[in-house]
Amino acid sequence: MAQEKKWYVIYTKPRWEKKIALLLTDKEIEHYCPLNKVTKQWSDRKKIVLEPLFKGYIFVCPNKTDKWDIKKTPGVLNYVHWLGKPALVKESEIIIIKKFLHEFNDVEVSDQKEQKLGVKVAVRVKQGLMMNFKGIVIEIIDNKAKVKIDSMGIVLTAIFEKENLERIG
Repeated sequence: MAQEKKWYVIYTKPRWEKKIALLLTDKEIEHYCPLNKVTKQWSDRKKIVLEPLFKGYIFVCPNKTDKWDIKKTPGVLNYVHWLGKPALVKESEIIIIKKFLHEFNDVEVSDQKEQKLGVKVAVRVKQGLMMNFKGIVIEIIDNKAKVKIDSMGIVLTAIFEKENLERIG
């Protein structure tokens, strides 16, 4: 049986996520810096830019010899720790984030504690990359529903077509 990869989270200097990702690529260390497509408005134009989804964080999957070398990379501050050890992230959660970003633009991230919802309607995604994922409808706008999907103690929010959702529970 194949062993699941061990993913960790590193804490970076502010606005260094992309630079560190390039440095880790040069060092041939497996990493994932989730980038979100965001539309920016200037006075004369709109432009789609790629911004890190998690400001100040990058996921890394080092081999045993590279694990502590990563901290020597310029811009890396430390591993994120949980109970005195570097926090582990399941590969399945990395895959969820990748799928979510592949299917949606302008994804929002928030802390679960910040979510204060009135009436909660549980839904399941019927088709697409996020098929069978479950979430909570936050808001309905015309023919689209804003749905939150929990992962790793955070909430990823995106706009779904209403006909692609079915009520559960």
